[in-house]
Amino acid sequence: MAEPFPPYRAHLNGHANGSADGWAHARPAENGDRPPVRTAVVGYGYWGPNLARNVAERPELELAGLCELDRRRADAFAQKHPGLTVWRELDGLLLEPDVDAVLLATPPQTHYPYARRALEAGKHVLVEKPLATTAENARELIELARARELVLMPGHTFVYSASVNAVRQLIRDGVLGEVYFITSSRMNLGKYQLDGVICDLAPHDLSILLYWLEERVVQVAASAQSVFRTGVAETAFLTLTFESGTTANIQISWLAPRKVRQMIVVGSRRMVQYDDTASDEPVRVYDRGMDFAAAPASFGEYQLTYRTGDVVIPRVDAVEPLSLELEDFARAVRTGGEPRSSSALGLEIVAVLEAAETSLRGGGEPVTPVLAERVAA
Repeated sequence: MAEPFPPYRAHLNGHANGSADGWAHARPAENGDRPPVRTAVVGYGYWGPNLARNVAERPELELAGLCELDRRRADAFAQKHPGLTVWRELDGLLLEPDVDAVLLATPPQTHYPYARRALEAGKHVLVEKPLATTAENARELIELARARELVLMPGHTFVYSASVNAVRQLIRDGVLGEVYFITSSRMNLGKYQLDGVICDLAPHDLSILLYWLEERVVQVAASAQSVFRTGVAETAFLTLTFESGTTANIQISWLAPRKVRQMIVVGSRRMVQYDDTASDEPVRVYDRGMDFAAAPASFGEYQLTYRTGDVVIPRVDAVEPLSLELEDFARAVRTGGEPRSSSALGLEIVAVLEAAETSLRGGGEPVTPVLAERVAA
């Protein structure tokens, strides 16, 4: 099948094609006389400060200012970035001819209308996850960006993680064998949002799974629990089935005593544990599994044997994924190329989220995402 996302090739230590940072996408040409991409941040709540800091640090980008209605947040930005413009309204920012791109770090319900207005104003757009709240709105944004020849990029930062890419390479190289199933746990105490825990946390796991397996989700079943506010799920469980038959179970929750970000991939040859909270050993490869005796003469002769081998801990370089994400965004703006975190990836994630919400309303009945139905047709 055609490769849905730009390729990543790397050795276990995270290096690729002789590069020092392990990233195989084309790095921008030297700046020379090319001006940086003037970029403004919209929203300065939880994620906006990280975006502003990284934009200011990247040589391909120039921080043009901030759009923020809240005076306290605007003042906090002004203290860290003195002399830069602060717009109170989005329309004022979009009228600025010397602003090339906007980064949207606002609530999910605003992603579609804000991104649409920015694209209509001729600005390149990076919008934090999810790309939109419905697959229909996500498709509309993609079509608009294509028609205007503008970059529309969802902010799925984990596809730029060195650890995530190390695991992807293990899968691609067949080190794990056939992938049977994947379990994922993403839990913490808070941060409470009215959109619910699926919209808040599940896009991270979905982006990683789609990036690792490079195939579509054909079925989603979801269950959830609302404790503090009716209709707002604080804990949820998602079961995904992929085209090849591989399954993934995702547990996400705001109600946990400590932060957990762990995924386990079980393959026919090896297993791998990815722990995003482990700064020194985030990836562990286990040569463990179960095997049946070969060619039994009868059913009664089937014997299960356990295999226990070495544990390999590959070296993973510490590089800030958000910085690499913004580097990729700048490259896409300058060259017209497709970023690794593509709008197609963003659309598929929204379709799976939509299917999960439909499954919840249907009491956990499995649902086929809209995109998978179109592929099957």
